[in-house]
Amino acid sequence: MHYRSLLGAFALTVMAASAAGAQIADVAKYPDLKGQWNRVVVPGVRGQPSFDQTKSWGPEQEPPLTPEYQKIFQASLADLAAGGFGNNFDRARCGPSGMPLMMVAFRALEFVVTPERTYVLVGDQDQPRRIYTDGRAWPQEITPTYGGYSIGRWIDSDGSGRFDVLEVETRGFKGPRVYDSSGLPLHFDNQSVFKERIHLDKADPNILHDEITVIDNALTHPWTVDKRYVRDPDPLVERFESVCVEYNGQVFIGKENYFLSADGFLMPARKNQPPPDTRYFKQTAK
Repeated sequence: MHYRSLLGAFALTVMAASAAGAQIADVAKYPDLKGQWNRVVVPGVRGQPSFDQTKSWGPEQEPPLTPEYQKIFQASLADLAAGGFGNNFDRARCGPSGMPLMMVAFRALEFVVTPERTYVLVGDQDQPRRIYTDGRAWPQEITPTYGGYSIGRWIDSDGSGRFDVLEVETRGFKGPRVYDSSGLPLHFDNQSVFKERIHLDKADPNILHDEITVIDNALTHPWTVDKRYVRDPDPLVERFESVCVEYNGQVFIGKENYFLSADGFLMPARKNQPPPDTRYFKQTAK
């Protein structure tokens, strides 16, 4: 009986070692995405980080919007110019960015690759992305989220025997969502589909590409951009914590934004802005 127990324990040890060895072998098939990935800053590009990082935010993005959504975008830009937040209202009050804004890399991204899924750790207020690579089919029902539901597959595009491209499709959204802080809008029906090709640069393994194609009913045709990130390989590099509400001086009441002054009083955010309605506060006699 004791002999059988030893034999069983030995078999379990061999199986565990074999599984660990197989897992190590599997990991060796994937590209090295270790480190933090910061967005590539293109010289001459103005404004906050944009969806097409090769162009300044705002009209210079030249989005292929339908006439209806071009008007919505113009209204957002006008509100920004007047001191508001336009279509970026929900993000300014610390709501999640969702796709595709979560991939703009306001702060560094981190990729964690396993055979079953790839995680994208976002340094802002968004949840991590989970890209399932275990061969699953699309579920019959998807619970809508800002980040969507992502299914991907690794491919060996050059026949080297190693995976070098992660192809991803993401759908299943809620919103509203925008491309960047200018309020460049996606369609309010939230039927967006994103197709991505994520891969290291052939000439420089410290450059990562995320070729994103957007299929959305607010566009006249699919829109593709090549987002690029540069690696910080330092394993001791600081991982910054970002808690949006901690440093947000904006105060949102209804669809109006005000500003909290350094001495703790409410200030207008735009010229001639009326004060908020205080009907539910007891007025003190002067």
